[in-house]
Amino acid sequence: MRLPAEEDFTSRLRSPAVAARIGLWLGVCFTLAFLTGVISHVAQAHHPWFPFPTSPAWGYRVTQGVHVISGTAAIPLLLVKLWTVFPKLLTRPPKQRRELALHGLERISILVLVAAGIFQLASGLANAAQWYPWSFHFRDTHYAMAWVAIGALVVHIAVKLPVIRAALTADVEDGSQDRATTSHDDGVLSRRGLLRTTWAASGVAVLATAGSTVPILRQVSVFGVRSGDGPQDLPVNRSARAADVKLVAFSDAYRLTVGYAGSEVELSRADLEAMVQRTEDLPIACVEGWSANATWTGVRVRDLLDLVLAPAASDIRVESLQQKGGYSVTELQGNFADDSRTLLALQLNGETLAIDHGFPCRLIAPNRPGVLQTKWVSRLDVIA
Repeated sequence: MRLPAEEDFTSRLRSPAVAARIGLWLGVCFTLAFLTGVISHVAQAHHPWFPFPTSPAWGYRVTQGVHVISGTAAIPLLLVKLWTVFPKLLTRPPKQRRELALHGLERISILVLVAAGIFQLASGLANAAQWYPWSFHFRDTHYAMAWVAIGALVVHIAVKLPVIRAALTADVEDGSQDRATTSHDDGVLSRRGLLRTTWAASGVAVLATAGSTVPILRQVSVFGVRSGDGPQDLPVNRSARAADVKLVAFSDAYRLTVGYAGSEVELSRADLEAMVQRTEDLPIACVEGWSANATWTGVRVRDLLDLVLAPAASDIRVESLQQKGGYSVTELQGNFADDSRTLLALQLNGETLAIDHGFPCRLIAPNRPGVLQTKWVSRLDVIA
């Protein structure tokens, strides 16, 4: 049995005219996912490139929602794009040295782009579903591969720019760039029909998942990883049982410790309730793409820091009663600690904070990733 060759594929749908148009929107989706992914990475860094802003409070909710939605929309686009260009991958290499070099560069960029693109989309979907069948650290690997993917995309566009420009400026039915073996039979589906079907598939994929971020779509987002349901009308990623904190969280011996320069203050939950209480409407948004609005009541973190005379703009180490997990200890940058909306929450939506949402107290700050909104807080230590 012989291997397939380029001339074996005769469908007129496998055309540069189609590939360029799908590739344009695939590039838009990849670029949006890349830019919002960089924002998410900076937001989660202990020492970001620049002070991550606390406003708008809904900023991270929007950028992470766009990140997941654009990645989801890219899946049908990538599949159709690969189907469209597959015959070109079987083209025999040219003999001229210069053309051979360009051919090799193109093939390498395609190989890297396809591998990185598939990895990003597959691992991103698995992360959204909180399924981790791998041993590597998702956040760091996903971020590194994003740079690989976007770099390969830039190289690929540079190499194919003349073909892309010619295809996009001509009518989609124009066959001047088609392969010599392309059939001229109309077939069952036209090129415009294939494009419309592809746009529709991307739209359906978005509608089926975007409800995790856009509440109005939750009734139709059958594959949304979070419906909005949960204790006190808020979803839960990690339960108190999974974190193994129930006994210590409900213990009468619980104390919140606030420390600075050798000075410490210990506060029971009753002590926290006796302090001035503030109420803020703040969204909580997670890297998986889900988000929800909530009303939080508690003590301003700045008021707690004032108890130990901590200076303004102090960075804070936040420790949880949770002993295991990558986010049992987090850092709160000074601009977040000083923001009047940043609370150590004791209540959620008018009720005592549920244990799965962080009882006896949890951190909530504006424009901050959900993984850093530490639950079951036990210590606040000034580190800078």
